[in-house]
Amino acid sequence: MKLSKFLLATAAATLIAGAAAAQTVGIGTTKGGATAQTSTAIAQIVTEHSGLRMLPQPMGGTQQYIPMVNNGELEFGIANMMQTIMAYTGTGLSEGQKFDNLRLVATMMQFRIGLIVRADSDIHSVQDLKGKRLPSGYSASPLFLAILDGMLANGGLTFDDVQKVPVTGLVPGINAFKEGKIDAVIGSVGAGFVNDASAAVGGIRFVSFDPSPAAARAFSEKAPRTYLKEVAPGLTGIDKPTQIMFFDYMLWAGKDVSDDVVYKITKAMHENEAQLHGFGPLWETHTSATMSKDQDMPYHPGAIKFYKEAGAWHGS
Repeated sequence: MKLSKFLLATAAATLIAGAAAAQTVGIGTTKGGATAQTSTAIAQIVTEHSGLRMLPQPMGGTQQYIPMVNNGELEFGIANMMQTIMAYTGTGLSEGQKFDNLRLVATMMQFRIGLIVRADSDIHSVQDLKGKRLPSGYSASPLFLAILDGMLANGGLTFDDVQKVPVTGLVPGINAFKEGKIDAVIGSVGAGFVNDASAAVGGIRFVSFDPSPAAARAFSEKAPRTYLKEVAPGLTGIDKPTQIMFFDYMLWAGKDVSDDVVYKITKAMHENEAQLHGFGPLWETHTSATMSKDQDMPYHPGAIKFYKEAGAWHGS
């Protein structure tokens, strides 16, 4: 009897210890697309390697979970750096409301975005878009409106210089392009939907942006924390060196999430780069070496502690 009680007590203690070790944290994400894929990969890495359990919390969009992380109702979130800095500074999509309790944890992969046209189009530069039909509105995905605004600004144009065709989001814009209703549309380099669009219209081409300092600055003023880089030939729509828009994708936490939790999550991601790459092409440009890339926005103290211990801190 005494042995039974001892075994039961031992088992109970083990369960309690296991529950404590498997503290659950949430990460805000979307219901589909690249953000959902990214959060799923992070959650698996964290759950397998940190002693924590991370659960994705799907919502209608990034703007829905930004306030929750800022207010301490949810521990983590992910978004592109453009949307993240808008939230932190209370500008753009977050105009008039600063979410300055957000703290960076990791800079992850780079997204590559451009304007695609048909391969036989007479559009070879941003200036050639004048008078052409372009998507507008993006009522369900307003970030793409800021991106397109920056793309036009790169060539000294505005939406007043083009014919505006209302679309609700990225995919409806691609569909309108395939149907011949618009002449140029936003697309991701290497993305499956761009390959599908190319097959549907007999070939596509990415328009190269102007990398000169003034043109690049005009771009980033409309689409903050984006930058231009050359992409070599070899991918669909890239038949010669082409200047494409890049932006970083970020993992962030609320400032009151414990240093220990953030430390463990940062460590798990930093030490498992190869496994992250195994989640697919989305992670191709991710590297542990740039996870602490200086973004002119504060990192969480727990993340800084790990990066400094690992000799990997690049912040100011």
